[in-house]
Amino acid sequence: MKANDAYQWLVQHQTDTAYLFSTAELAAWDQRTYIPAQGHAHRSKQIETLARLMHQRGTDPQINDRLQEVESSAFLHEASPKVRANIRMWRRDYDRQVKIPEKLASEIAGASSAGESVWESAMQENDWDSFFPHLEKLLSLSREKAECLGYANEPYDALLDEYEMGLTATFLSSMFEELQHPLVALLRKIQDSAVKPKHSVLHGDFPVSKQKQVCVSLVEAIGYSLKSGRIDESMHPFSVGIGPGDSRITTRYNPEYLGSGIFGCLHEAGHSLYELGLPKAHFGTPAGIFASIGVHESQSRLWENQVGRSLAFWKFARPVLDDAFSSVANASMDDLVLSVNEVKPGLIRVEADEVTYNLHVMLRFELERALFKREIDPAELPEVWSTKMEQLLGIRPLTVKEGAMQDVHWSAGMFGYFPTYSLGNLYAAQLFAAANRDLGDLDEQFGKGEFSELLGWLRQKVHQKGQCLSPIELIRNATGELPTSKYFLEYCQTKYSKLYQL
Repeated sequence: MKANDAYQWLVQHQTDTAYLFSTAELAAWDQRTYIPAQGHAHRSKQIETLARLMHQRGTDPQINDRLQEVESSAFLHEASPKVRANIRMWRRDYDRQVKIPEKLASEIAGASSAGESVWESAMQENDWDSFFPHLEKLLSLSREKAECLGYANEPYDALLDEYEMGLTATFLSSMFEELQHPLVALLRKIQDSAVKPKHSVLHGDFPVSKQKQVCVSLVEAIGYSLKSGRIDESMHPFSVGIGPGDSRITTRYNPEYLGSGIFGCLHEAGHSLYELGLPKAHFGTPAGIFASIGVHESQSRLWENQVGRSLAFWKFARPVLDDAFSSVANASMDDLVLSVNEVKPGLIRVEADEVTYNLHVMLRFELERALFKREIDPAELPEVWSTKMEQLLGIRPLTVKEGAMQDVHWSAGMFGYFPTYSLGNLYAAQLFAAANRDLGDLDEQFGKGEFSELLGWLRQKVHQKGQCLSPIELIRNATGELPTSKYFLEYCQTKYSKLYQL
């Protein structure tokens, strides 16, 4: 077979596999939103079967044969960057997948689906005992997976690499150490400040029906269209890219706290804007897939924070909220913006402010790393969690649903995912600083409700690149610098010093 024919075979094979994957994503979306209560067991088997089929296709020996034909020919050296990226990432994915037995791959998928279903009810009931066997099974399967994949230093590295290529626990430990001291120092200064927000602006009586209307208005303003998505409710906010022209988001509404729904929607809309901005012509190939989870999180964190918590955004959004809620209409702009940006240690990560958010991620990173080093027993997680939260944030959860059970990730076996949120924060601040340099004063645009220039810049610099560049190369090309924490720390220092008159 000629190299070009081998490459075309790979494109067709991998695109067909991507259609299977998108079907599994649709099944998972339905399970988290509208599935009847009695349908979970059957759905878990459906997802397990799809995972087995995808694993069979992903480990087909013909993939290796075709890759070798392409890799050993002049075709690869003469190919476009997109084609070279496809070959490079297909090789990486194949070499990883063949290390994982088919039985283990399908077991993990089934256990993840079942774990999420149990978590939804157990979390509401504060029922650790019913959830724990599923967590224990998922942890055991993930440890087995790490051993199959192999690692240079510690098992956790094998799982981190799945979400952010080349990421290691040693690097993360250094990164968090670099962040922790300045963030804690800033937190102490804010706590000592005489400036205090009035809690009444975002806390009060906010009918969910009106919240839904507000959220639709805000996400449509930043570029998310309900013609290519939808907004539903779930226990834990998430987004899912089904395919070109279909990327859906969920949020959770709290009738007594307006921030949950709004910032959940802005965050998840940021994810979906990325999915919808990927090159449609390259669906099913790495050139049409997001660069990494860390880069994905940069898009959600940027729209939620750099945009959604800015004074300029709320100058635009204020009339939308005033029309819906009289309590907001009666508040001053200063009180509204301070409430939106209130810095106060809290128990729930997804509702954490920008200063304390990374401390939540550090806690989870430390626990996950310890679990895979077998330094703690999973049964000890609720108590160890509470102790570490008290050490990092000075508060202690009273219930396990406010502690070790609050996030969906462990119920889905997503060990290694949490650190990408902090990477996303760093990438977001660096990208936003570069966009400001390239586009001029973004605040002036936001105040007028104009977000298309920023979205267009992100489409060009990030979304359309797919996996043609590594995450590090992508950030460097977009910003002119290697990834750094400098911009995130400067952003926090500048913004909160002004807000709290430090």
